[in-house]
Amino acid sequence: MIIGFYRNTPAIVHFFWIYYALPVVSPLTLSPFAAAVLALSAQSAAFYAEVYRGGIQSISNGQWEGAKALGMPRATALRRIILPQALRRMIPPFLERSFELLKSTALASSLAYSELLYQAMQVNSQTYRPLEVYTLIAVMYFTLLLFISQCSQMIEKRLAVSDAR
Repeated sequence: MIIGFYRNTPAIVHFFWIYYALPVVSPLTLSPFAAAVLALSAQSAAFYAEVYRGGIQSISNGQWEGAKALGMPRATALRRIILPQALRRMIPPFLERSFELLKSTALASSLAYSELLYQAMQVNSQTYRPLEVYTLIAVMYFTLLLFISQCSQMIEKRLAVSDAR
């Protein structure tokens, strides 16, 4: 239920609730940075938990049965047989979620935290050049994500080759 809540509500709601509503309902007051980190961590944890669940469930029951036939306890089977296979399947969705997490950091500007988009808004208010400022920010995000994407494709190809052996 908690995972469903975080997966099915927008990150911006989590930002606002943690930063503005949490101090109202509890004695806890967080800085914009701490609220952003907490909001992004909670939402990403829900998505990563689903990746783990899906990766483990994607391994056939025959693998579990084989480990049981060998007399392995469930925890040992998970560690030695299931997880090594599941991790290969989990890498692409982990990387995809990591891209989404990186892009979601721009939402921290809604809390007046001085991240990249907030800095762009500051520069834009001084220069009145939104096209240039936001184009530069888009190029920066694109370049960073393209580099990470290329690295992830290399990792996926390497794992695919070792899978074929």
